[in-house]
Amino acid sequence: MIKIFWIGEEDNSLENEDLLELDEEILPQEIEEEAWQIALDILETKEELFIIAPIAWVELQDIEVSLSKTVLTIKWTREEPEIYKDSHIIMRNKECFWWDFVRNVILPENLNFDSIKAQMDNNLLVISIEKLRFNSQYIKVNKMIR
Repeated sequence: MIKIFWIGEEDNSLENEDLLELDEEILPQEIEEEAWQIALDILETKEELFIIAPIAWVELQDIEVSLSKTVLTIKWTREEPEIYKDSHIIMRNKECFWWDFVRNVILPENLNFDSIKAQMDNNLLVISIEKLRFNSQYIKVNKMIR
């Protein structure tokens, strides 16, 4: 499933209703089916949208962030440390994931995709996208002359 976000008036009543199952044809073709997903947060201000993902034990150059139309893709591989490959090690508990990760987010169209920025600090990936700004105006309605 992919989460779709609407920007506009606050409506917290959606909760699970904003999760929709989508056809694979709208997603980028290079997505691997065997990839894992990681949790992320999406925050919104009046001016920007922020996507925040905790990504530990990954080199910055191994994180790929791409945009295809309005689908944002975050992709990386987390490699197992050498200690896991030691044949003398006995695994007592396994909760860490060391595979390919992919996360897709369908974004609204009212964002300035030319302004997208990605930063990594303390294992936290922060992607910011400015919103498009539209001026409000009133339009006078005239009587039609025949």
